[in-house]
Amino acid sequence: MAPNAIDQTRRMLSLVTYLRERPGAHVGDVARAFGITEAELIADLDVLPMCGTSFRGGDLLDIDTDGEQIWWHNPDDVAEPLRIAADEATALLVAARAVATLPGLRESDRDALLRATAKLEAAAGEAAGASSRLSVTFESEGGVFAEVDRAISERRRLWLRYYSPARDELTEREVDPIRLFAVGHTYMEAWCRLSEARRTFRLDRVAEIRILDEPSAPPEIELRDLSEGLVQPSADDPEVVVEVGPGGRWVAEYYPHDSAEELPDGGLRITLRTPDPASLRRLALRLGRDGRITAPEALAESARRAAREALAAYGVQD
Repeated sequence: MAPNAIDQTRRMLSLVTYLRERPGAHVGDVARAFGITEAELIADLDVLPMCGTSFRGGDLLDIDTDGEQIWWHNPDDVAEPLRIAADEATALLVAARAVATLPGLRESDRDALLRATAKLEAAAGEAAGASSRLSVTFESEGGVFAEVDRAISERRRLWLRYYSPARDELTEREVDPIRLFAVGHTYMEAWCRLSEARRTFRLDRVAEIRILDEPSAPPEIELRDLSEGLVQPSADDPEVVVEVGPGGRWVAEYYPHDSAEELPDGGLRITLRTPDPASLRRLALRLGRDGRITAPEALAESARRAAREALAAYGVQD
């Protein structure tokens, strides 16, 4: 079972203390101490250099590895007592109180957060006063994230009402969650009991979620490498050509593609690959006058027919 986001954060915080006390620690020893694989440890080490007390280079953790040993080059630079301004204290307190209200947060984590908040209030003194007059309400995705995270931690099945953009409908299904990850949006990878296959669900498309009493038991499957993005077309996938005007240039930013050729009107001729070319009909409808599929011809005609049918449904002649 893949670790959830809270477990990974907790582990990385412990990792900082562990490495500070063990300069030159061996990768294998550290991985065994934390009960993770060496690959998972290296992934954590890739993130830690982006953490610190500020975004100035000297305040970030200067940690690296040669694959055998791990070195922390500036432990003393980032170990000085933290000094925060009044506005920073206010932002931290407001955020901490908001996170503590998230549904699905484990009680042990909630208690630890509230204890830390109380200590921060005491340290901030008068600066903490402004935070008590502010509040934050999370959008629904935050609650969905917390429920998924809890289900992963407790190894329990989830029931979802999920919006499927491909069919433009809400479906109900039970899933065994595997992991949370973020690639632009936040997603849950899970074993779907409706389709009996691995599926990926975007959290902002979950209309309703409920943790079930049934245990989660996804089959043993190899996790996909998402370092190159969520959608990774194969060279063997069919090729599709889409021409877009200036208002459709965003397609090149959101869809992995082989090439994007500039057109005289300021648009682009985008060549991309997909295992399911028919799924791009929806893209063509969304583009409207800002774009069209030009190849393959069968798909282009299918998209034109779908557009004509959509216009006819609204009583509009093309």
